Amino acid sequence: MTVDDAGSTTPGRSGISRALAVIDAIARAPHAQGVSAIARETGLPKAVVHRILRELVLEKFLVLDEATKSYRMGPGALSIGLAAMRELDVAAIAHRHLVALSELTGQTTTLSLRQGWSRVYVDQVLSRQEIRMSVALGTSHPLHAGSSSKAILAALPDTEREDYIAHHSLHGVTDATITSATTLREETAVIRAVGYAVSVGERQLEAASVAAAVHGPIGQVVGSVSVCGTRAMFAESSSSRLGEQVAAAAADISADLGAVRDDTGKRKDFPIMKSSRRRDGR
Repeated sequence: MTVDDAGSTTPGRSGISRALAVIDAIARAPHAQGVSAIARETGLPKAVVHRILRELVLEKFLVLDEATKSYRMGPGALSIGLAAMRELDVAAIAHRHLVALSELTGQTTTLSLRQGWSRVYVDQVLSRQEIRMSVALGTSHPLHAGSSSKAILAALPDTEREDYIAHHSLHGVTDATITSATTLREETAVIRAVGYAVSVGERQLEAASVAAAVHGPIGQVVGSVSVCGTRAMFAESSSSRLGEQVAAAAADISADLGAVRDDTGKRKDFPIMKSSRRRDGR
């Protein structure tokens, strides 16, 4: 594909750079985009945008809707996207973020991946403290017990979240596990609002954790990242600080996986020790 550099008002940007900007504007839009909208989004002249679009349509990277004169991603883009997704190794991509988060918080950090209506621990970075938490990699856990599980459940689309709550047994792993459908709905609403899940004693009585969901290239929930420790360790920590740190790490991992970053500002405080029903280690 060739892209004419003439007519650009953004000196220093190559033709490839401008073409990528056009592709990115269309890929991030919620629906097909017209030339004017793409020009506004990219800051490029309409004539330049139109030439780029014409080339991309010829290469089947984009598709033009003749009725609305709008553009959407085409089969060529899909082929490349699927190839990229096949190469994604979530654990490998996330590991450096787990290391950084562990060093920042001084606690053990974990990565869980969603598997249907459960999630599985796939990686962890142990705290350097003499007394520390650890998890059994490869173990599977339901989506209602523990912060890693609840973070995933809360991030699912409404229909999937309600399907789980309405049709799955909310059995208690400990006395602190949420077993009420109404309470779980309320809990996931809070998690959505603050951006992270908190748990103390829901899976292990003396453990506590904070977790946030990790998203993939098309916005799907792929798993969660957590910070975990003993109840005593977490009693000395600020839930809002840990929550923001975990949420930031999850956002960084999601961005590395190709997800669109969510810049919604500061998270609200979620008290970590005041409600016994919100407790677990992970």
